[in-house]
Amino acid sequence: MADTHRINFEPVDIEMEVGEDESILDAAFRQGIHLMHGCREGRCSACKSYLLDGEIQMENYSTFACNDAEEEEGYVLLCRSYAYSDCTIELLNFDEDELLGGIPIQNVRTQVIALESMTRDIVSLRLQATSPEIFDFKPGQYADLYIPGTDEHRSFSMATTQSTPGSVEFLIKKYPGGKFSALLEGDISVGDEISLTGPYGSFTLKDAHVLPVVCIGGGAGMAPVLSLLRHMSETGNTRPVHFYYGARTEQDLFYVDEILELGTNLKDFTFVACLSEAVDPEAPASMLSASVTVEPGNVTDVVDRREAEIAKSEVYLCGPPPMVDAALALLEARSVPQDQMFYDKFTSPVFE
Repeated sequence: MADTHRINFEPVDIEMEVGEDESILDAAFRQGIHLMHGCREGRCSACKSYLLDGEIQMENYSTFACNDAEEEEGYVLLCRSYAYSDCTIELLNFDEDELLGGIPIQNVRTQVIALESMTRDIVSLRLQATSPEIFDFKPGQYADLYIPGTDEHRSFSMATTQSTPGSVEFLIKKYPGGKFSALLEGDISVGDEISLTGPYGSFTLKDAHVLPVVCIGGGAGMAPVLSLLRHMSETGNTRPVHFYYGARTEQDLFYVDEILELGTNLKDFTFVACLSEAVDPEAPASMLSASVTVEPGNVTDVVDRREAEIAKSEVYLCGPPPMVDAALALLEARSVPQDQMFYDKFTSPVFE
């Protein structure tokens, strides 16, 4: 059995134990302590903290997330850090309300109950938890799905809520050569077993917050936004919501009817479909409801045009990394406070 050590987090005065064979972030997950995190691969810096005292070694991380000078000064990435003594760590990025409100990580066996193509490259995968029979998570979070017969996994956001605690939907974009997404071409069928681990992520609606909500999504980033919208509709949340979804063409839109129906239970709800490709004059007439606002251009350009007061909103982002990067640049230019931005930035290997 690996030696264990005590970790004290400042300035929140929270203590936990960690084994030498697990990262500090994984130990926190195991004990229901919700530390800020993103890619969990040492690439995004969301979990960057400062070592005040103790012995820590970091493994397999990107110097873009923590450069050599920062590492020498004492900065650490908790997802890549292993403790070899008792340690005191200063958290640089945290939400006091969320820290002890996290859901412990679960290992769940599931069975495929449905596979449905939503667009030319996005598939809805529905799983039923079998052991245990309930998978607990917060709307907007994600899980690791294991490639059957291997220890490899890929990360995908849940589109459902706890209104169906045993049934979980994932929206998965098919990528050429994607190790998991390629299985959706016929190698995964109804009845197959898939293991998952989770939940992870900070893309969750914050209780008691009252600012308007702006959601910006693209591709399979529809999943966590849909989870948030479903949750807000089910709970009668009264915060205004504007949802901008980026797609290439009208044929790349999906779940539009449900989104509009959810919007009838939400305050000041607007759904804007942002289409980056020019409309073909030879294409058939639009089949979209008149309730859908369609605007040309990349989603971040449309948000820039329409959201003059975005600095007074909470912004939720999920989509391909280039879209998230462009949106973050826009929000920084618009002086949106860091604590009003929520996103889980997947890196390429886990975004398939």
